[in-house]
Amino acid sequence: MSAIFKHELRSYFHTLTAWLFAAFLLCFVGIGAMMYNIQAAVSNFEYVLSFGCLVFVVIVPILTMRVLAEERRQRTDQLLYSLPVSTVEVVLGKYASLIVLYLVPLAIIAVYPLVFARFGEVYLPTSYGSIFAFFLLGAALLAVGMFISSLTENQGLAAGVGIAAVLFNYYSVSLSEYVSTSAMGGVIALIALCCVLGLILKLLTGSGSLGYWVGLALSTACVALYILAPESIEGLLPGIMSTLSLFERFYVFVNGVFDLEAVVFYLSVIGFFLFLTVQSLEKRRYN
Repeated sequence: MSAIFKHELRSYFHTLTAWLFAAFLLCFVGIGAMMYNIQAAVSNFEYVLSFGCLVFVVIVPILTMRVLAEERRQRTDQLLYSLPVSTVEVVLGKYASLIVLYLVPLAIIAVYPLVFARFGEVYLPTSYGSIFAFFLLGAALLAVGMFISSLTENQGLAAGVGIAAVLFNYYSVSLSEYVSTSAMGGVIALIALCCVLGLILKLLTGSGSLGYWVGLALSTACVALYILAPESIEGLLPGIMSTLSLFERFYVFVNGVFDLEAVVFYLSVIGFFLFLTVQSLEKRRYN
């Protein structure tokens, strides 16, 4: 694992990837600091991070699109499978290198509240709690991006799907206000989730029949629930969209509340998508 971690980290800093990533993130946060803390004379640095969340829509897919997709395209993933390391170590080594790459500009951003505190009153606990949540948010999105990259060898496709996924998650709470709260909307949402689960099973196992039958069985159960107890799924669709929003949980920290449930949620998302990434690579290894 350490060898893979060092190799990945070295490759990032020997190319423009690390420098462009850090420059883009620092530039975006710097613009937010200029708008809020300097021009508007607002002492809340957490508002800058709230503004900076939008940068993840671009930098996460572009950073993660080549992590595994490029390995598949160049067929160098076969070399990884021949090494005396497990798939888990490969995934963790690559993910750890992304985290370190992410921590470099974040360490610079962590100095901003101290600088602003010398010229005004800045509530440091909220500022650094928001920075911690900003780190967890980025780490969770990086895990999602790695999983998407593991599903294809086309970097452009991985980046496009990643941008769409992050953008949808960013606006999911706003979009939930415009979706149906009826029982019909709820059952449609459940069936859509069942279809997505079936598709993921197909991609991970290579068995189309398994994904099809699991999706069909779960969809049938959802229809039965709609017929027997429709009131239990009313308002389910907007509730799902709000609950699964990674960004909405970050805003709790911005409002000055340290939400332990959000921390557990972020860690669960990281573990879940890293697990899916391992399973995706395992399927390709045995194929």
